[in-house]
Amino acid sequence: MKTIVGAELAISIARSVASCVAACLLLSAGLSGCATVQTAASSVTASIGSVVERIAHPEPATSPYLSSSAGLDSYKTEVAQHVVRHNPEHNFSGQLPPLLPAIVVLEITVDRDGQLARVAVQRSRNPDASEVALAAMRRSTPLPKPQQLAQATGKLTFSETFLFADRERYQLRSLAGPQASE
Repeated sequence: MKTIVGAELAISIARSVASCVAACLLLSAGLSGCATVQTAASSVTASIGSVVERIAHPEPATSPYLSSSAGLDSYKTEVAQHVVRHNPEHNFSGQLPPLLPAIVVLEITVDRDGQLARVAVQRSRNPDASEVALAAMRRSTPLPKPQQLAQATGKLTFSETFLFADRERYQLRSLAGPQASE
């Protein structure tokens, strides 16, 4: 609400300034009989109109960092949903217990076609859980295509965390809800 009111106020002020500048320039042109001042007044009015339009209808932020980050989060969620669909017997639904028996972080590299180029354990203290997580990723191949996220090198590398509720069942961090407290 404050943003809308602030934008309306800015537009109103910009229009008032444009009117004042145009009036002053036209008055000056009339007093001096100079046609170039009238052209300058039109130019200033058009420029201020352009500023008013940008205030009224700002373009969305186009930061490459934000868009690629948002794109990566979205892609990781899509991959996690894909893994869940391909491994229903290993999915844990519900709230995770306060003490997890295992946490496995995998580093996953996928090519632009969604083929698993490499998958490796990045962090784990439980070899059995690591094997369950690795097997789940292999069963899920091919993964969704990473689209523009893999354009530069043709591959995309990211991490996914498997949160184990017991020896065989897990939730993926990209989809998991809050964990139970003790």
